[in-house]
Amino acid sequence: MWKKSMDLAADVYRLTRHMPKQEEYRIISQMIRASTSIPANIAEGHGRGTRKDYAHFISIARGSLFELETFVLLVQHLEIGDPQHCARILDKTDEVSRMLNVLRTRLSARP
Repeated sequence: MWKKSMDLAADVYRLTRHMPKQEEYRIISQMIRASTSIPANIAEGHGRGTRKDYAHFISIARGSLFELETFVLLVQHLEIGDPQHCARILDKTDEVSRMLNVLRTRLSARP
């Protein structure tokens, strides 16, 4: 899951390279921050050592994932990014979302 979220962040970097320069300090920076926050929070939660902490950071990662998904949908709506690249990213957000949901459920269950 961490690897898939790293791949997702790399895809976001590749998508934003080709977006209009005037978006650099608007939507591009927000997309990059949200996408990199996903694997960072997964890693931080894993490193905390408790199920409760890990579950908390997985929840934060999910929030960043939904934020990223919203930005990608906006990019599509504004027609400022490659539609096929956006679709691939949205497929990956869906996959990572399912993985995060499963992990969050398992962490919340009694050991």
